Amino acid sequence: MKYRILGSQMSPFVRKVRVFCAEKGIEYELEPVSPFDPPEGFTEISPLKRIPVLVIEDDDGTRRYLPDSSVICAFLDQMHPEHRLIPEAPLARGEALWFEEYADSELASSIGFGIFRPVMVARMQGQEPDMDKAHDTLENRLPRPFTYLEGQIGDKPFLVEGRLTIADIATTTSFVNMQHCGFEPDEKRWPRLSAYLKRMMDLPSFQACIAEERKMIGG
Repeated sequence: MKYRILGSQMSPFVRKVRVFCAEKGIEYELEPVSPFDPPEGFTEISPLKRIPVLVIEDDDGTRRYLPDSSVICAFLDQMHPEHRLIPEAPLARGEALWFEEYADSELASSIGFGIFRPVMVARMQGQEPDMDKAHDTLENRLPRPFTYLEGQIGDKPFLVEGRLTIADIATTTSFVNMQHCGFEPDEKRWPRLSAYLKRMMDLPSFQACIAEERKMIGG
């Protein structure tokens, strides 16, 4: 069985799956697909037009497709149960999946539409970045989730079970996009969150993606 990930390297959801695979030692091929200009027939395998899509190729050449990063991670954790990144204990599992959902919705939406698109996507499309919108998002929309995460992290090294889980991977990945745009949470206002994000981004699995992405954007 072989895996191929369809999607853009700069997508926080693609990065989430790539870090997940790296932490579990799962091999895959990455095939670039832009959500802004998807190839013909893409909606047939991803009806919601979401990336990434996981292509599962059996030994006989049969291909099956799984769209959506959360679905992909859940599948891979079941297929490769060594070093589980989605906890098995009911409460811990629920907590980890909650943080994943919060990150995929609240964080990805706020950072993606409020900072990444008006700054990085604009630059990549040859447009002038809307820094006013980015600063407004940072000052007025993001303090609430930052404060929530600051309280949830507390003095813990990780969000759930005292170890790296999907909760940490999903939470960190959108902050990578924010960092690419030159923005970070105020270290004085959210010291625990800032320290936590530094620890997560220093992981080899994240560093490999970040280094690759910086080359793409000339950072």
